[in-house]
Amino acid sequence: MSHKRIPKRKAAFAAGTVVALGAAAILLPNANASQDGSSNDAAAIAPKTLKATDASDLASQLEELLGDAFAGSYYDSDSQQLVVNVISGDNNNVIVQAKKAGAKVREVDNSLTELAAGAKTLKEEATIPGTSWAVDPRTNKILVTADSTVTGDKWNTIESTVKSLGSDMATIKKSAGTFKTFVSGGDAIFGGGARCSLGFNVTAGDGSPAFLTAGHCGVAAEQWADAEDGQPIATVDQATFPGDGDFALVKYDDPATEAPSEVNVGGGQTVAISQAADAEVGAQVFRMGSTTGLADGQVLGLDATVNYPEGTVTGLIQTDVCAEPGDSGGSLFTQDGSAIGLTSGGSGDCTVGGETFFQPVTTALQAVGATLGAGDAAGGAGAGDDQAGGEEAGAGAGDEAGAGGDAGAGAGEEAGAGEEAGAGGDASASPGEEVGAGQEVGGEEAGGDVIGGEETGNGAGDAAGDAAGDAAGQTHN
Repeated sequence: MSHKRIPKRKAAFAAGTVVALGAAAILLPNANASQDGSSNDAAAIAPKTLKATDASDLASQLEELLGDAFAGSYYDSDSQQLVVNVISGDNNNVIVQAKKAGAKVREVDNSLTELAAGAKTLKEEATIPGTSWAVDPRTNKILVTADSTVTGDKWNTIESTVKSLGSDMATIKKSAGTFKTFVSGGDAIFGGGARCSLGFNVTAGDGSPAFLTAGHCGVAAEQWADAEDGQPIATVDQATFPGDGDFALVKYDDPATEAPSEVNVGGGQTVAISQAADAEVGAQVFRMGSTTGLADGQVLGLDATVNYPEGTVTGLIQTDVCAEPGDSGGSLFTQDGSAIGLTSGGSGDCTVGGETFFQPVTTALQAVGATLGAGDAAGGAGAGDDQAGGEEAGAGAGDEAGAGGDAGAGAGEEAGAGEEAGAGGDASASPGEEVGAGQEVGGEEAGGDVIGGEETGNGAGDAAGDAAGDAAGQTHN
């Protein structure tokens, strides 16, 4: 599967979405795209102040510009700057190039080729269930993690392999939890007795409405419903797990299904998803799942390999965001509306914390041939929507799914323009029934983490996690 970056556009919030998003009352600062120009040379090559998504774009450009001299990058959230690792050698021009592009430059010893060789050694000699490894550009090393099941000879093998790479190439740490996929029996989207979370609504290659979720959910069941005892509403089209990723494309059975490109963060609030973006180490991200609601944290590593009991999965994003069973497939995104990942698995829970791994959305979209975001073909608009000249689905008056129509609604259901997606709309609305703002979702009031001054559900059965077919359908997992 190709890991080529997808060209990204500047993200924007649509009407009716939250401008100030927070998990546990944490807000992301709004940074300027760049610093003011200056006539003196020092200021002209000073690092730019960037938003995390813009830093990811710059990193992608510098990776192509610097070639073999590029040794990874990460986002410094304190200074809001992109830090680029370079192998300069005798060519100081690469440093000048990176600085002129707006990055903060750091010279390091390990090239990406050397780090990849180290990861290959780990794969060949220490592919043990309960272990993972990912490149950490902040240390310019491979971070190896072993969970609580790795003991005795297994621990000796992984420890000796790491030592053979050298302390300047790899480090190892123990995790108190156990690596597992986060699928569970319960609510949200249901298939074959399993419960998962819907990730992001997309448009399939044939133009039909669909959604992305975890691949291990896609291989667990062929058909999925939005209620535990409900009729199937979607059928798995493609699924990958284990192997080169953990993702599935699930097509809605009704081609007229309204599937807006949004994330319902609970409390009647949504975040418009307008693009797919690559993760950047150090960037703050938010996860939504049907079991634990909204959680936030940082990206710790890229191109992670995780050895689950079911098999090895490669190409994942490593984070310190918490997750629990039932959150599998749930959306990882940024405040500015960028889709980043799909919840795969990890260790720990939302009480003690732990590692959580995510499937990159960009690679999943490429693999299944789907599109996501404003101007990408509707971003999941249902049949009957009027879209002229790439107008964003559900963003303007006159669209049948105005600013967030119910994604899980049956055919014939309409949401009025300007109506907030999931603004208390009944999650179990039947075909032809209009969703009225102010109704309770699942009959329970939201409660839990604070988002933009309002509370959102944080447990199974709360407003944030009761139905996969909510207005932002893509996050109830």
